[in-house]
Amino acid sequence: MIGVELRLMLRRRRVWLCWVLLCAIPALVAVLLAVTNLAPAPGQGGAFLSAVTSDGQLFPAAALALVLPVFLPITVALVSGDAVAGEASTGMLRYLLVRPVGRLRLLTAKLVSVGAFVLLAVVFVTITSYIVGVLLFGFGADAAVGGAGGITSLSGVVLTPLQLAGRTAATVGYLALCMLAIGAIGLFFSTLTDSPLAAALGVLAFVVVSAILLPLDAAAGIRFYLPTTHWLAWIDLFRDPILWRAVREGVFVQLGYIVVAFGAAWANFATKDVTS
Repeated sequence: MIGVELRLMLRRRRVWLCWVLLCAIPALVAVLLAVTNLAPAPGQGGAFLSAVTSDGQLFPAAALALVLPVFLPITVALVSGDAVAGEASTGMLRYLLVRPVGRLRLLTAKLVSVGAFVLLAVVFVTITSYIVGVLLFGFGADAAVGGAGGITSLSGVVLTPLQLAGRTAATVGYLALCMLAIGAIGLFFSTLTDSPLAAALGVLAFVVVSAILLPLDAAAGIRFYLPTTHWLAWIDLFRDPILWRAVREGVFVQLGYIVVAFGAAWANFATKDVTS
């Protein structure tokens, strides 16, 4: 069942369109920076964006910071909201369940499919932005300090290309986990309705409310449990030494959302009267 869902996902044009758009947005920003040579001042703009013109190896981190707040959650909401509701809206869900396929097995396959979409989205953005960044901005000028291709961390320590690759890989995994939590919430909303658009809007409303509550002093008691609180914890991976506390807290919170949202989706779907 998982293999079937993965193949179905890879055949959908809208999935590839989401990936293309996610990769194209940072590439457009990189081209504008290269043409105008007007990078944001340090401390302004997206994370790492002020440093990419001096070292293209940092552009994957800047690209992930660009797509994280808005574009990545939107694509995850669209794909996860369509997971079950899309089948129901086309009348295929009832036929899927007529076959000897348990509802838990079907939901698990849907979650794995959403997870694969999320992971590939983050990987594609990372790879394409690295290629674009290096082509447009080169490898930087830290060779005299930390060896050929070295880049300066947020703590001022020069990282080797191998260290940078390892920290970028950790960032990919962390952001994929954060977006999988949003995908699990989308899967839950997808079991509540037969409309993929309504499910996707439910996910986006959840993300927007979390972002609105984040800076409010009145929400201080629940701030730690908001998913968006921990989205930028990956930045600490680019310090030396790495500050693991925020990353660990983010991992536990996102895992909690995945477990709770998937459990809620299963509780609702297991007793749902499927008529479409």
